Amino acid sequence: MLFNKFKLTALAFLILAMLGACSGATESNSQETNKEKKTELVYASAKDINDMNPHLYTGSMPAQGIVYESLVENTEDGIKPLLAESWEISEDGRVYTFHLRKDVKFHDGEPFNAEAVKKNIDAVQNNAEKHAWIMLSTKIESVNVVDEYTVELVLSEAYYPTLVELSMTRPYVFLSPKDFKNGETKDGVSGFNGTGPYILSEHKTDEYATFKANENYWNGAPDIKKITSKVLPAGETTFLALQKGEVNFVFTDDRGADSLDVEAMNQLVDAGDYQLIRSEPMNTKMIVANSSKKDSPVSETAVREAIWYSIDRETITKDILSGTETVADTLFSPNVNYADVELKKRGYDLEKAKEILEEAGWKLEDGADSRTKDGKKLAMKLYYDSNSSSQKTQAEFIQASVKEIGLQLEIIGEESTSIANRRSTGDYDLLFNQTWGLAYDPQSTIAAFTSEASYFHTTSGIAKADELYKKIEEVMVTTDEEKRKSLYADILTIAHEEAVFIPISNGSVTVVAPKRLNGISFKQTQFELPFEQMLFE
Repeated sequence: MLFNKFKLTALAFLILAMLGACSGATESNSQETNKEKKTELVYASAKDINDMNPHLYTGSMPAQGIVYESLVENTEDGIKPLLAESWEISEDGRVYTFHLRKDVKFHDGEPFNAEAVKKNIDAVQNNAEKHAWIMLSTKIESVNVVDEYTVELVLSEAYYPTLVELSMTRPYVFLSPKDFKNGETKDGVSGFNGTGPYILSEHKTDEYATFKANENYWNGAPDIKKITSKVLPAGETTFLALQKGEVNFVFTDDRGADSLDVEAMNQLVDAGDYQLIRSEPMNTKMIVANSSKKDSPVSETAVREAIWYSIDRETITKDILSGTETVADTLFSPNVNYADVELKKRGYDLEKAKEILEEAGWKLEDGADSRTKDGKKLAMKLYYDSNSSSQKTQAEFIQASVKEIGLQLEIIGEESTSIANRRSTGDYDLLFNQTWGLAYDPQSTIAAFTSEASYFHTTSGIAKADELYKKIEEVMVTTDEEKRKSLYADILTIAHEEAVFIPISNGSVTVVAPKRLNGISFKQTQFELPFEQMLFE
């Protein structure tokens, strides 16, 4: 009997020990899980990262921004060193000599040096037609290797935005030469090895992409060890995924679209697990009008101006955007360099819009839904990003507003890549778009006026198109600051008078992130976030 009691006691101790071990394992696993959560971000994206070749344009810019780097960085305090430690500019402004960091390697172990810089820039230049929108590509004459860590960029003439354009997310960033195909990148690449803080480790098209920390990063390994871009439809699906913990980070993407509406963002923040952070205003959201589409009423200045007067920006920013953006009256806000120019203000005024149309010969017959002129109806199409709930709501609001002046507007939602294609081919009347942003403007958006890949169809139909293009060419090469100011004033005045860029609001980058995530900041661009600076408490 005593023996049985002893056996039972021993068995009880054994069971308790096993339970304790299991409990310890569970606690350990839980700690591991928490540890993983503290070093991982999963963000929702309405689109796949696509082709990550940094010398082409289909890839996700936020994703490319953590994999690839440029020679210099555009900051709030101006251009700063990145892969180049220092540089000199010749007296005539034509030669830039860069002194490179000596402790940098590509993700595949290849050395980053002057030869790699030359191969990359040459690869971009060998696809000149694709990069015609960026004026620097038309100015580069040669790239010369001076020594292993010194490279010389020679321009055909002085070009003041050179360093700014070299700092952009693409195309002047660096890919391992081992990833080139036949010495080029224009026909695709065999890998995506940059020098940046993160390495693309896995990609399942239209599902997710995973990036792991570059533990050998020249500027120190990031605290966030894993970033996953998860493809989810914007809106309710993303909201539910955040509530369930399937994703834990959302931000304004490179199309200027938010994955959540303001109400959903506030609900997450009010629940206590998330924080909401917004950048300073960075860009102008606008409607782009195709002045070159001669078979459409949009080719008339009067029609474009009437549309401008028909848009109630106050209501859009206050009610649709819930005060997260501010009213834009011009293509660029006055805080953009060279953009503080006196321009005619076109506020919300339906009667003024009707008057303009009447004077232009667009008549509204009794009982008719739309105006006509020479037997043609005042009707056109507006394209918006189908992944942006706010753009859809704005489009519907504008559709109802212009109906009051006798304009029939069909609104069509499409993927951002489709809209970009329409912009470059000219197959549109009106479409939503945005300026390049604080770091790049006015020069990048202005240069795009002349590019068929961007705004050539927008500007080429106006009466002063030739004069506009001549002034754009001049402003990019002049070394006289006062002349540059004068030329920009003329350029902005012409574009404003022709109403080809109809401003709506000044936008910011919005981040919804875990409350315990620190180090959230913004760059001088809406296209990238410095994930490498973030860490959990």
